[in-house]
Amino acid sequence: MVLLSATAFTGAVCIDQVAASGKEGKKKGVSYTIKAKSKPRVGSYLTDAKGMSLYYFKKDVPGKSACSRDCIAKWPVFYTKKVVVSKRLDKKDFAVITRGDGIKQTTYKGRPLYYFANDVVVGDTNGEGVNNFWHVITLGKGKRGKGGF
Repeated sequence: MVLLSATAFTGAVCIDQVAASGKEGKKKGVSYTIKAKSKPRVGSYLTDAKGMSLYYFKKDVPGKSACSRDCIAKWPVFYTKKVVVSKRLDKKDFAVITRGDGIKQTTYKGRPLYYFANDVVVGDTNGEGVNNFWHVITLGKGKRGKGGF
């Protein structure tokens, strides 16, 4: 059994895995920290362990976040200490950066990952297309999402 704990701090959300038994390496009982979900008009997209959508910011450059101060209040960073991905994803596509403010942030193919503060329930993708700078990380060709960079 794997327990998840979430800690919020300075605009960041951290998801840590705490192993309750020695079975975390087996498929059954593995708790993914990053998953691929699917929904109409978006297609396949990235979520955290709970199913909350993950976004990227067009102004970011690979390995560096351009979102700070007030931006972080609306777009909290996503960070997981241990990346465990579902079978449709490749762990090699994920890494961790340390932002200019010292906060760690998980990246996908070099792009820093974020939540959107107005996504309140699992499956929300309310941040898609905000100001034409924010997009859900889509896998393949979604109908609405532009995050399949």
